[in-house]
Amino acid sequence: MITVNSDGKIMIRRCLVTLRPFRIFVLGIGFFTLCFLMTSLGGQFSAKRLGDSPFTIRTEVMGALESRGVLRKMSDMLEMMVKRMDVLARLENSTDFRKGEEARFPPDRSPAAGLMERIQAIAQNVSDIAVKVDQILRNSLMNGKVIEGRRDQCEVPRDPKYPDCSGKVEWMRARWTSDPCYAFFGVDGTECSFLIYLSEVEWFCPPLPWRNQTAAMPSSKPPPRVQAAFQNNLSYLLELIGSGKESLIFMKKRVRHLASQWLLATRSLAQKLKGRRRDQKQILIHIGFLTEESGDVFSPRVLKGGPLGEMVQWADILAALFVLGHSLKVTVSLKELQSNLGVPPGRGNCPLTVPLPFDLIYTDYHGLQQMKQHMGLSFKKYRCRVRVIDTFGTEPAYNLEEYATLHGYRTNWGYWNLNPKQFMTMFPHTPDNSFMGFVSEELNETERQFIKSNKASNMAVVYGKEASIWKGKEKFLAVLNKYMEIHGTVYYETQRPPEVPAFVKNHGLLPQHEFQQLLRKAKLFIGFGFPYEGPAPLEAIANGCVFLQSRFNPPHSSLNHEFFRGKPTSREVSSQHPYAEDFIGKPHVWTVDYNNSEEFEATIKTIMRTRVDPYVPYEYTCEGMLERIHTYIQHQDFCAGASPLPAKPNGHAVPSSPSPFILSPNATHLVWSYNASSAPHVWPPVSSMQVWVSEAGRACTETCQEHGLVCEPTFFEFLNKKDVFLQLRIACDSTESEMSHLYPALAENVQECYLQKEPLLYSCAGYSTKYRRLCPCRDYRKGQVALCRDCL
Repeated sequence: MITVNSDGKIMIRRCLVTLRPFRIFVLGIGFFTLCFLMTSLGGQFSAKRLGDSPFTIRTEVMGALESRGVLRKMSDMLEMMVKRMDVLARLENSTDFRKGEEARFPPDRSPAAGLMERIQAIAQNVSDIAVKVDQILRNSLMNGKVIEGRRDQCEVPRDPKYPDCSGKVEWMRARWTSDPCYAFFGVDGTECSFLIYLSEVEWFCPPLPWRNQTAAMPSSKPPPRVQAAFQNNLSYLLELIGSGKESLIFMKKRVRHLASQWLLATRSLAQKLKGRRRDQKQILIHIGFLTEESGDVFSPRVLKGGPLGEMVQWADILAALFVLGHSLKVTVSLKELQSNLGVPPGRGNCPLTVPLPFDLIYTDYHGLQQMKQHMGLSFKKYRCRVRVIDTFGTEPAYNLEEYATLHGYRTNWGYWNLNPKQFMTMFPHTPDNSFMGFVSEELNETERQFIKSNKASNMAVVYGKEASIWKGKEKFLAVLNKYMEIHGTVYYETQRPPEVPAFVKNHGLLPQHEFQQLLRKAKLFIGFGFPYEGPAPLEAIANGCVFLQSRFNPPHSSLNHEFFRGKPTSREVSSQHPYAEDFIGKPHVWTVDYNNSEEFEATIKTIMRTRVDPYVPYEYTCEGMLERIHTYIQHQDFCAGASPLPAKPNGHAVPSSPSPFILSPNATHLVWSYNASSAPHVWPPVSSMQVWVSEAGRACTETCQEHGLVCEPTFFEFLNKKDVFLQLRIACDSTESEMSHLYPALAENVQECYLQKEPLLYSCAGYSTKYRRLCPCRDYRKGQVALCRDCL
């Protein structure tokens, strides 16, 4: 038999009361109680609807009963523990344990007593909490019944100001679960949740009278405008562009290379503006074609001879916007785009969670499609802030969805219903769009002298980095080889491309600076018809080369050439580089029929005898590009819907309003007669306008060019009036208003006059042998076709 001495008994009895694990257990019970309360009540607070007070509690009846039941069980358990501890304490009163402890503690402060007091306090607290939670849950259930009653009682309002409300509610009933974004905004399948969403998140229904309208209204005012300041350090821009893609690395190299020219251009523009105030814009640049979702076919081909024109242009746009002093965000992924726009979780059917934080968004067709997919109704609301970088242009006939569908102009790239001026092109070939452009590097005096002393008269470089461009060109190359040493920059990995003849010295794909060194030695830069309208010919001309290109007969267009098929333009391209042909011309640019071998050979001989200096059109310098972008940002506003001239109610003309035009002395065209103080506040200023009548079968683009002017579609609304026909001494037997990208126009054979019914169809492009068109033309600054003489 095992015996235990009295000291051992004392130790065992002491452990029953003072053992720390037991205290930890008691504390754990309290901690568990607290966690339970936080979880139970926190869940109720978290499930808020849009517009609810943050203190509104939503509960279910079952959850309320379970919460009260658990709290009662916890309170009963703690009371039972107190009773058992009390029994234990009484037993200890009859032992030597109490005698020994009295020597160390006061009679009323033994460890057992203190521990029991703590347990009693916890039990009392839990009991009090249970009572309070029970009261809260009862009140919550009563309030919930009132709210649910309201929800069940909601009826679709019949308000003539909101004619689409009932139809939208019907749509929500059937499809509110089709996108998680509806639940994100508080839609739960009840009638009132539909109406709350459609009145406070969207705008198809009137506000509910029992809702807190101030909570649904945006409370913050737009921040005050900050004046833009020219930037002279491009290091932060390089951080904004980022890295990780070959295309981004290429753009950063270009920004660094042209940094000094950008800084000189900012100083020159600052002197011209003479301290004029410029508001700083918040601008998002989303390069959609570089996102993984669009395939990003460009980045892997940067080092393999792929097209670089788009990346050249984007690099220059980024640099121009930055040095002008605007605040930029740059994104090349869909996730970044969604984050910057404030896209709610879901499939893109709901509006943005916050007002659009950007004044302008520069993107491309890929980015435009991504924005439409993820912005919901906000895309329609904010699309006036978008600027689309569009290499080949988008004509109005392809842009207006309804018209394009009815008349066979719909393509995969059109139908966006934007103002055509929101599309920004690489070259000024489409006056209906805005000319963005890019930069061609200017040479300093030392570089010019080097070219003069090192230029070879018998060296040619072929325009074409991909071997496919050389296919079938053996005949032209053989003739050229009789007079010149031919160089190529065709990409290859291991073997020389078979399309490149053996007599051609192929350097492979060269870095940009090495390619420019090659151009500075060469006399001729020759194109074989593709690629169309790239930056390389301007770079060659800037380095002192003559550019030789093929004339297309018939002109290439979407009607007869695969490359243009599907593009939103009917433009006819007469050569590989129409801008070089029309705006630069000889002696820098020669356009000939390559199928005429005699003309081709004679032109080569002439070029070898011709001396040319490096030349860069002003509109393709850093300063020229800065002028354009600055002017666009300060003056183009496609969100303002006000008409510059008083329009007549229900489409009728304003009675006895004097015409703003006068007939020119030779009676050939109209000019603006209003003085500057009474002229409407539009851009470009109307003082630059002239109104001409085209010949049948001629577009307004060509008509204005024939008179040394450019077509300006902004002015169409001023001449879309019957009185203008009369002032031009055109007799109209009838006048109709219809939708056509050719109107306003005269059907000459029958003397019928037509006015434009849809402003988005005002178009400089387009012609018909049936019509003579009214054409709004304007003057332009020398070397800057995008701006009129008084536009800067």
